[in-house]
Amino acid sequence: MKSLSRQLSEVSQLVGNALADFLTRYNDPDFPELYNAMVYTVSSGGKRIRPFLTLGFCRLFGGSDDDALPFACAVEAVHNYSLIHDDLPCMDDDDIRRGKPSCHIAFGEATALLAGDALLTAAFEIIAESTANDAAKLQAVKLLAECAGASGMIGGQQLDLKEELSDSAKFTKMNLLKTGALIRAACLLGCIAVGLTKEDARWSAAQTFAERLGLAFQLTDDLLDRGTEDEKTTYLSFMTPEEARIYAKTLTDEAADAVAQYDTDGILRLFTEYIRNRTL
Repeated sequence: MKSLSRQLSEVSQLVGNALADFLTRYNDPDFPELYNAMVYTVSSGGKRIRPFLTLGFCRLFGGSDDDALPFACAVEAVHNYSLIHDDLPCMDDDDIRRGKPSCHIAFGEATALLAGDALLTAAFEIIAESTANDAAKLQAVKLLAECAGASGMIGGQQLDLKEELSDSAKFTKMNLLKTGALIRAACLLGCIAVGLTKEDARWSAAQTFAERLGLAFQLTDDLLDRGTEDEKTTYLSFMTPEEARIYAKTLTDEAADAVAQYDTDGILRLFTEYIRNRTL
């Protein structure tokens, strides 16, 4: 079996190349800055965690990378759109992303806004042009729209704009939406790629995995970021760092256990440990 690091690297290259190839259609000579801003963002590093999960769950249930690659590219396009918008002055106002100037610093705020919009809509174009059957395409579009929209990631972002989320239940809801919803989409898109539906026990297992992993991902982020953000609610507003580390382990163990009967090579368990123990 290939190591996790090798699989992550291969998926990153596979998805990066496929997404770059797709985006060339937007390279219009009359407004090249839009295309350049899109490519700048999707090629600026990143671990491709969400497309890894899409391909991983497709493989887990007997599918091939070809089955899931368009869905993996779609979820990565949505993720990169969200990063552009998160960094804008009206949102988190971050000048650096992945060690480079944020998109709005490199290309201007208006072009960055449009590049994010373009990546979001490109995601659904990618799904529409995939070789999946019509039922799977419809299922994928509905899922990704729900997870990226007002009942998912955007709703979570709106909650995050509140100055203080002193209620731990609302804070958890915010993380389930803002961070967790797109992770859920990534896992379930892999299930859709092999023809699974909500009635299948494997779908439920993937959903449980995604929910637990999404919360653990945010917990680890908050541990890594502690001391760098003033007056912002994080998990460390409700627990000590040691309690957060224990809770993150509980969550990743629960995620791995949810799919253990299918994860015969243990790659998803290793992936949960990678998420929990990451340092960047």
